[in-house]
Amino acid sequence: MKRTLALVVASCALAGCVPNTQPKGQMLQAAQLGLNGETAPSAPAAWWRDWADPQFDALVTRALAGNPRLAEALARVSAAQASAAAARGDALPRVTLDGDEQFQRFSERFIYPPPYGGGHYWLGSVQGNLSWDVDFWGRQKALIEQARAGAAAAELDAAAARLALTGALAETYIGLDRAYALLDIADRTVAQRTRLLELARKRVAAGLDSRIEEKQAEGQLALARVSRQQATNERDNAVHAIAALTGRGADAYAGIVRPTLDPQAVLPLPETLPVDLLARRPDILAARLRVDATYSGQRAAKAAFYPNVNLAAFAGFQAIGLSHLLSGAAGVYGAGPAVHLPLFDARLKPNYEGAVAEIDIAIAGYNGAVVSAVQQVADRLSGIESLRIELADQAKALDAAEQAFALAERRYGAGLSTYLAVLTAETQLLEARRQLAVLNAQQAVERVKLLVAVGGDFVPPQLAETQAAGLNRSAVRE
Repeated sequence: MKRTLALVVASCALAGCVPNTQPKGQMLQAAQLGLNGETAPSAPAAWWRDWADPQFDALVTRALAGNPRLAEALARVSAAQASAAAARGDALPRVTLDGDEQFQRFSERFIYPPPYGGGHYWLGSVQGNLSWDVDFWGRQKALIEQARAGAAAAELDAAAARLALTGALAETYIGLDRAYALLDIADRTVAQRTRLLELARKRVAAGLDSRIEEKQAEGQLALARVSRQQATNERDNAVHAIAALTGRGADAYAGIVRPTLDPQAVLPLPETLPVDLLARRPDILAARLRVDATYSGQRAAKAAFYPNVNLAAFAGFQAIGLSHLLSGAAGVYGAGPAVHLPLFDARLKPNYEGAVAEIDIAIAGYNGAVVSAVQQVADRLSGIESLRIELADQAKALDAAEQAFALAERRYGAGLSTYLAVLTAETQLLEARRQLAVLNAQQAVERVKLLVAVGGDFVPPQLAETQAAGLNRSAVRE
């Protein structure tokens, strides 16, 4: 026992060999990022139901159940939870039962006296063993904390994947709605140019125009059909993308029809950079937990410089010959401490410095995530405001283009203007219609992106626990 205590004292003296390397990075705070506005409004669970589109509701449900990327994230959660459970198991006593039986010749020049020396006998043992690493320096505790933080971060990664999936599906669905709108415009353009071609042919037959105007009208009709085919292809590609996001293939294409969503439905969106942005996004919370995990890794690496104390005990039977193995005379037992003292281990210092470097890496990753998050929200806020102004002006431009085309068409039919004037007015009208459809879709996409950028319907774990506690208290009062 005195020797053990001496080893412990010596190891404490050697603890001065622990490097003094400290992390250099500092995590950015909300005040440093200009996050000083109001808190963001909370989005209800399944916020997309405000679009009042049953097909989209069904697609989201299918995607959350069948998307391979989300399934991968959930599998990582299970793996991280298993690692955390294994780390907890390392801190607990370990009990084993071992047995062996061997037939062998015993040496005549060893510890076994005659008649065993020089003879052939069975040598067996059955023994129960107890081993427990006493965590004097907190290494096991630090490793458990590191594993727990990793498991919690994996859960938040899965929440971030869910949020990203619903956002991507919503954006793609809006793209499908836009493709149908552009297809409508293309159909109207084909009908419009078909009517102009008929008018041009009548004027040529009446001697009011030349064949040049007729060929121009034929060419414009062909171009309108090209635009319609392009819109059809865009629609088909959106259908394919939606099916892939739900984890399906070509078997699902026919079942995805035109959306009936209301893209202008009111969503709970902030008007300024929310002060609570860093606490609302699962990816940022996961990055924060990974920083915490690296600090736990540093503590574990530091504890490795100290001695490892193990308490061991055993009890069982040992005997030569099968008939004596389980007799009382063959019983053995023992107990005592074991100390592992790292007097020199060239790996300890690099491992510690590597653990410190991992902290700086995690802090840099966290800072990068928060800076990106602020940029995303700021971009979305600017984009929504810009689109609001653009849409108002585009609506005026479309109204003016429709009046100009109607006037040009009447004048051309009456022989008061050329086909070129009609073509110019018609081109401006087509572009105004297309641009308005595109801007409407962009506005809807920007709103979805902003909702996702501020955390969507994700509820941080601490808030979820608080809400659950409040519900439980309410139930007790009732």
